[in-house]
Amino acid sequence: MYGLVNKAIKDLVVNNHGVDKWNEICKLSDFPEEDFVGMNSYPDKLTYDLVKNASRVLKADADKILEAFGEYWILYTADEGYGDLMNMTGNSFPEFLDNLDMLHFRINNIMPDLKAPQFTTRNSQEKSIELEYRSERNGFVPMLHGLIKGLGKRFDLNVSTEQIQEKNETNDCHVFKITWD
Repeated sequence: MYGLVNKAIKDLVVNNHGVDKWNEICKLSDFPEEDFVGMNSYPDKLTYDLVKNASRVLKADADKILEAFGEYWILYTADEGYGDLMNMTGNSFPEFLDNLDMLHFRINNIMPDLKAPQFTTRNSQEKSIELEYRSERNGFVPMLHGLIKGLGKRFDLNVSTEQIQEKNETNDCHVFKITWD
């Protein structure tokens, strides 16, 4: 994962729980530097360890942490200089979802080691859409719920997600039904 992701985790923890909690999480994660370079690539294991240890230190469910992080990520990346890229991705919520792969393609030009997930939309209706999610990383479905909620806020919509298919031996993706009002 790129440092930008881990830096956002740090900012979320520090802003909501203080620097002492972050330092404790870093110590448990065997990360003595306590900060990240946004454009540097870090082992995925470090990100998993940060979430696992944030769960321990903050006494919170790891899935809830990932969901909160996903929602936070939308605002964070816009503030970190990716707002223009996000603005070019779509003028409406469904259009943005349709163009997620294009957004990741553009970011991949900046971050060549990016292992971005892949998204496909289907069954688009006036107030709902289904989103297929493929990733070589496991365990980030709760983050996707948060990302979708954050995108809904970006478009001033009340959004809900329901997972209608899980990735398994016979299905190569997770599928979510997203509705909004």
